Amino acid sequence: MDRTKMLAIANKITKNTLMETLEIEYIDVGEDFLVATMPVTSKVHQPMGLLHGGATVALAESVGSAASHLLIDNESYEVRGIEITSNHIKSVSKGKVIATASVLHKGKTTHLWKIEVRDEQENLVSFCKLTNIVLPKKK
Repeated sequence: MDRTKMLAIANKITKNTLMETLEIEYIDVGEDFLVATMPVTSKVHQPMGLLHGGATVALAESVGSAASHLLIDNESYEVRGIEITSNHIKSVSKGKVIATASVLHKGKTTHLWKIEVRDEQENLVSFCKLTNIVLPKKK
């Protein structure tokens, strides 16, 4: 599947979801990575006016799960996140953040992703790891 088609699929599945609410947009994709952006506005701030760690984790899980979704046969299988960890390194109050999910392990039943969330100056904001399970669809 070509890059343009993969991005269209990733962005289409966000309609009426948390990803749409957070304005997450998938902007680049390759064989073993997916990149998404999220604006940093008051919508995703914590009370101190900074990007909320939970919004950052939602971005990370969204990009990692969508990346797994692009790697599987969606007619027969589905993806579920089963564990995510995050280390928040730097604060952000405005602009946008860019999350890049890179596959570390692509097995038949599990995928392991590292997700780096960076600000517009390419400073590391958060480092996350996501484990997804690949399950057969119930018929």
